[in-house]
Amino acid sequence: MTIDEAISFKKLEIFLAFMKLNNMARVSELLDISTVSVHRALHSLEEAMRCPLFKRDGRSLIPLQSAYTFAEYAQRTLDDCEEGIQKVRDAAGFNAKRLKIGSLYSLTLRCIPKLMVGLKLRKPALDIDLTLGSNRDLIDQLNAGKLDAIVIGVHTKEGLPDQPNSTLISIPLFDDDIFLAAPLRSKFSGQEKIDLTDLKSEKFVTLTEGFVTSQDFWYCFEKAGFAPDISMRVQDIFSLINLVSGGIGYSLLPGRVANFSSHIELIPLEFKFGAQQRITLLLSKARERDPNLLALAAECRLYGMGGNKDGFL
Repeated sequence: MTIDEAISFKKLEIFLAFMKLNNMARVSELLDISTVSVHRALHSLEEAMRCPLFKRDGRSLIPLQSAYTFAEYAQRTLDDCEEGIQKVRDAAGFNAKRLKIGSLYSLTLRCIPKLMVGLKLRKPALDIDLTLGSNRDLIDQLNAGKLDAIVIGVHTKEGLPDQPNSTLISIPLFDDDIFLAAPLRSKFSGQEKIDLTDLKSEKFVTLTEGFVTSQDFWYCFEKAGFAPDISMRVQDIFSLINLVSGGIGYSLLPGRVANFSSHIELIPLEFKFGAQQRITLLLSKARERDPNLLALAAECRLYGMGGNKDGFL
């Protein structure tokens, strides 16, 4: 059976309101429409049903048994539709009760906690899942819809940031310089600037591929004109810091890790060898109007405006 196109959700809403209030003027006031519109909707609905729903008593409409039967199914239809819309929005992550955010390990000391506190103040009922990983892993999960937003480092090259995917929106938080990471009391301790060519004979430790800091590491040595002697590669920045503090090798790390350990020293690089990361929020353009992501984006903009660097001072 084909449903008549004159039967709409709006007319069902008007019909159900009339069945509850039994007064066109009150329905008009409740739904903020004219009494004439209420009358037309009920008349149109009755015609579309091809059976009487009301008995006329002067200017009044008296519901028939058919109207009560129809009201039962109409209410169920509207309830099912409303539930279906909510489930679809939840499946798409739009204004869901849980937000899945990805972050670099190195942002968990100050940046991410501050963002999470601000977000919870804006959205107290929102639950947050935090996933830590490399740039590559987090971007893959964002593109696959497994994460709602990510906060990562965008590698800069000669002052020009890598262009994000056109399907993503980027919101910068702060820029972070790359430093030489050395154990305390190393032979480079106390130097104002480091010439990377002075470390040609030294051992280095670095992160595996996929991390923005690994990308910056190789970029700096490309500028220095030599390949460093790598003694070990690791998959998280905490292990890397421990290796540096233990004297296994030097490394190149962003300034924000300075407060992670009191057993390493961060020494600035000479300008010609330097690199910089831009810590950035990325989210899908298709989700930019999601209230939860709007709140996160607002918190990130506020963080950036506050001059927070999380870097080495």
